[in-house]
Amino acid sequence: MTGTVVLVRGETLPAAALPLLRNGAVYAGTDLDAAQFGVPPVGQYSGNIVLLAASRTEPTAAAMLAAGAQLIETPVPPLVEAVEVMDRLRSPGGCPWDARQTHESLRQYLVEETYELLEAIEDNDRAALREELGDVLLQVLFHARVAAEHGRAPFTIDDVAGDLVDKLVSRHPNVFADAARIATAEHQELRWEELKQAEKQRKSIVDGVALGQPAVALAGKLGQRSGRAGIPLDLFPQDSSAPAQLFRTAATARRGGLDPEGELRAVAKQFARDIRAAEAAARKAGVEPATLEAEGWRKFWPSA
Repeated sequence: MTGTVVLVRGETLPAAALPLLRNGAVYAGTDLDAAQFGVPPVGQYSGNIVLLAASRTEPTAAAMLAAGAQLIETPVPPLVEAVEVMDRLRSPGGCPWDARQTHESLRQYLVEETYELLEAIEDNDRAALREELGDVLLQVLFHARVAAEHGRAPFTIDDVAGDLVDKLVSRHPNVFADAARIATAEHQELRWEELKQAEKQRKSIVDGVALGQPAVALAGKLGQRSGRAGIPLDLFPQDSSAPAQLFRTAATARRGGLDPEGELRAVAKQFARDIRAAEAAARKAGVEPATLEAEGWRKFWPSA
């Protein structure tokens, strides 16, 4: 048995197969509804036929391919393939660990992968950036797959993507509608916030601020939001406690256009590098870092 095997995805046929479908003897494999495609089901036919099948493992398809039949299939976009792999892992017969995860159990991994992505960006590591973006995408796919199984309010990754498209279009009327063009990124950011406020019918300027984010980032976000609303700096917490001083520093920095979370992380990472350098210098001098006291650290500190 030779001929051609055409792999069908849902109701979609590869464009390259259309000439064969018009001129050849076309049959449907056992894993398809023949009536849906208006062709007879495959029986004991042999010879130069065109077989429509959902999988290359369909018995007739497998036999034809083993005998040297041509295979025509539509390449699967990697993003679609990623969704299918996630579905397979989560389905019966897939991965037991993946199958028992919940939104709650996955929270820690979403946070970890996000910070690893931030580190790749800060280090300007292109290979790590590509990998970590994939790991964050995995978390999105995982949560969407878990959500699809919800008993009362399920939704799928397509619903998530559809909502995102609607949001991007509605918040860019200057691009997708007839609204006036926006010349600067600053104006666009302000307009985005205005549209978001109207769309979500928020009653407070702090509605929508994620209170669970890291404290420095939270203080910066509140400083930014309050600045847009015209709240003066003298209404910031004014006591001399360390937390109040930290808040004022982070909130004021964000109003000034700095990212306090990122800037503080950069300083912290440099401090960690300095510690490693001092430890290496101490070991090179024959001193165990664990024995160092204040003067010893000063002696081997990189800036010394």
